[in-house]
Amino acid sequence: MGLGTTPAAPHLASKDDVLTTRLDHLMDILRQGTVNWARRNSLWPMPFATACCGIELMATGASRYDIARFGAEAMRFTPRQCDLMIVAGRVAIKMMPVLQRIYLQMTEPKWVISMGACACTGGVFDNYAVVQGVDQFMPVDVYVPGCPPRPETLLEGVMAIQRIVDNDGIRPSRERGGGRGLRLAVTAPAVPVQLGLPGEN
Repeated sequence: MGLGTTPAAPHLASKDDVLTTRLDHLMDILRQGTVNWARRNSLWPMPFATACCGIELMATGASRYDIARFGAEAMRFTPRQCDLMIVAGRVAIKMMPVLQRIYLQMTEPKWVISMGACACTGGVFDNYAVVQGVDQFMPVDVYVPGCPPRPETLLEGVMAIQRIVDNDGIRPSRERGGGRGLRLAVTAPAVPVQLGLPGEN
């Protein structure tokens, strides 16, 4: 037989009571409440626009759609000041090392939006010269579909990034996952081959 226990009566708070908490819990609440809020509302995009999606990206920053409502109007063209890369349009194989270098120069935490069918899957350019999705070579957080996607769709992608910032906080991109990770587009050349006529030394 069990011992009979009576539940404790709930404590009624008075104005003389003091609330105590552990410092790490308080710092976690402050970090989520302030740092994530500030980071979410001050995204600095790095545009990488190569085709017709770039025109829609420009329209998103114009007065009709006004990406400034979401705190992402400060488009910078230096990767060390940006935390959101927007890859808009097709990416050729020869451009991929440049895109990867820009991505690697961005500070952590960083996020990537793949905008348009060409950036997501290669689009109608199913050939050897166009990358069939940038997620093969770098992590992508949000895919924005369309050919080209309308500015409202890109704004929805920016809001999805804001939700990711709220949920994930300041975790680096390699911990969040996404895409297939970072694979280098170009590797170091193999041993150089000497070409010459047969019989020459």
